[in-house]
Amino acid sequence: MAYTSLISATELQRLMQPQEPLERDCLVFDCSFDLGQPLLGRQQYLQTHIPGAIYAHLNTDLSAQRPPGAAGGRHPLPAKQTVAAWLTGVGMRHRTQAVVYDRNGANYCGRLWWMLKWLGHDDVAVLDGGLQAWQAAGGATAQSTALALSSSAANPAFAVKPSKVALVTAEQILAHLGHPSQTIIDARGAPRFRGEVEPVDPVAGHIPGALNRPFTANLGADGKFKSPAVLRGEFEALLAGRSPASVVHHCGSGVSAVSNMLAMTIAGLGPTALYAGSWSDWCSRPDFAVARSC
Repeated sequence: MAYTSLISATELQRLMQPQEPLERDCLVFDCSFDLGQPLLGRQQYLQTHIPGAIYAHLNTDLSAQRPPGAAGGRHPLPAKQTVAAWLTGVGMRHRTQAVVYDRNGANYCGRLWWMLKWLGHDDVAVLDGGLQAWQAAGGATAQSTALALSSSAANPAFAVKPSKVALVTAEQILAHLGHPSQTIIDARGAPRFRGEVEPVDPVAGHIPGALNRPFTANLGADGKFKSPAVLRGEFEALLAGRSPASVVHHCGSGVSAVSNMLAMTIAGLGPTALYAGSWSDWCSRPDFAVARSC
């Protein structure tokens, strides 16, 4: 069985300790991160992680470097072949079941979930509830003094295949701004969306016409995603008759927006698109309109 959206802690435990040989191998990625302390996630990984997990750093493994002064988001997507080479080095295969998690309310691991689908690999799932759910279910943990890496000497190259997800550019959003064929959902917190505060990017506000759905609304009190029925009802209320197929997700830099994309997938309202550059890209373009509602 392949997991393509969520996987529970007990399901992952069974996958990692099979009673019979599996048709596919399993590779687990720890994507824990902190925007304000970029080294913290790696330190947390070294202290406690799921045994065998590979650490994926948002800034160095899952993002490219933006040239100073250039337009673009804070976490630009790397070239596909660059990501494929990194995945080859850590042991990914064509038939690998990938599982991604963090300890940050699925804020960062969704980036790798989406990127693998962007590379054409569908068998990737988010660990529902993250490391906390794994520990609560009695899952073993490990400590390390160095990051775990697989030898790439005998690894066949991880091949890039046709993308499973839609990626939208700022120019495409601008061309359809205000048109019913496009519905923009912003995953940032309400004060940032309204333009009352902006702690990260140089301009406050939001893309004109966007709807606001903070990504934290997707989780219940237990830190796990709400049920498909609840998520479906909440997104349908937000869309108010708009087509789910018209949705383009964004946030500050294209990371936490994936939580909304995953939630709509869980709810049976996918597929939807991602504007990876997000607000940090949009507001870096002086000719692009900015809306505020404070």
